[in-house]
Amino acid sequence: MSSDTSLPTPRIQLTPQQWRAKLDPQEYAVLREAATERPFVGEYTDTKTEGVYSCRACDAELFRSTEKFDSHCGWPSFFDPADSDAVILKPDDSMGMRRVEVLCSNCHSHLGHVFEGEGYPTPTDQRYCINSISLRLEPDGE
Repeated sequence: MSSDTSLPTPRIQLTPQQWRAKLDPQEYAVLREAATERPFVGEYTDTKTEGVYSCRACDAELFRSTEKFDSHCGWPSFFDPADSDAVILKPDDSMGMRRVEVLCSNCHSHLGHVFEGEGYPTPTDQRYCINSISLRLEPDGE
């Protein structure tokens, strides 16, 4: 997981017009413009289905259901990415607060934010708070 402020070049690079053709307007707003979907409305907020969560923009594997937990925060929460290189962590000082943005390392799409030290009973004490609209779930066995 890179947390360097100078981002590596994404493996998938599309123009804004190409991204707009690939994503619907809500997906584009979140994935490419770092918007946030409303809490408690996302497709995967309370999903218990076992499987792999991939980036909706580029299909790179990001998280697994085995690392998903109930945080009751309104968005899907994971305590660790599927692979340490699946995401990039980037300082985010927008909106008058200090946060850490989570990006897909493959296409640099915005996924959400990661928080630490909130007291959740997880192995990492981290909460990757991810927009459902940034993800696509591939259930096990399909």
